[in-house]
Amino acid sequence: MYRIISGQWKAKRISAPKNFTVRPTTDFAKEALFSILENRYRIDFASISVLDLFAGIGSLSLEFASRACQDITSVEMNVKHAAFINSTAAELDMSLQVSLQRADVYDYLKKNRNRKTFDLIVADPPFDTDDKKYQELLSLVLNNNYLKEDGIFVLEHQSRNLLQHPNLLDTRKYGNVSFSFFKANETAPETAEITAE
Repeated sequence: MYRIISGQWKAKRISAPKNFTVRPTTDFAKEALFSILENRYRIDFASISVLDLFAGIGSLSLEFASRACQDITSVEMNVKHAAFINSTAAELDMSLQVSLQRADVYDYLKKNRNRKTFDLIVADPPFDTDDKKYQELLSLVLNNNYLKEDGIFVLEHQSRNLLQHPNLLDTRKYGNVSFSFFKANETAPETAEITAE
């Protein structure tokens, strides 16, 4: 079970079937994350596009939708979890806001390079993800034009995994869960033409 923290559906409790093996972001950590996005990164949820990777049962996707975000792409491989996101979004009149893609995240990122850029990307991979897979995920997101120029990529991971990357802006720890914030790759300035007088 998880709770929508703010927005149109504030305090709404979402209960998943008991046989689902999921680990939604805790209310405490989620509240902290959205506070950081709002206050430090000045994100206006109503005007951004969001890519939610490893969407699980929709804890983050539906939180964004409740906060009036109109453009959310959720990627989840598990067929039951994906169906749960769709049915819950429909129940809460969020179907037009949440576009669900049932796919393996790594395959999705390889197949959709340079198609769409996002203001914000969030990812909550399985807790047993190793450092090599984290680095692959970072590379796929940051090197394939998924983030807008001033976009932010937030990666949720075990606190004992200390992620290193040139684009790392900050890591915030909440018990055994940490959020690492990454900026988009800087685009090389276009070479100005030099004309002879």
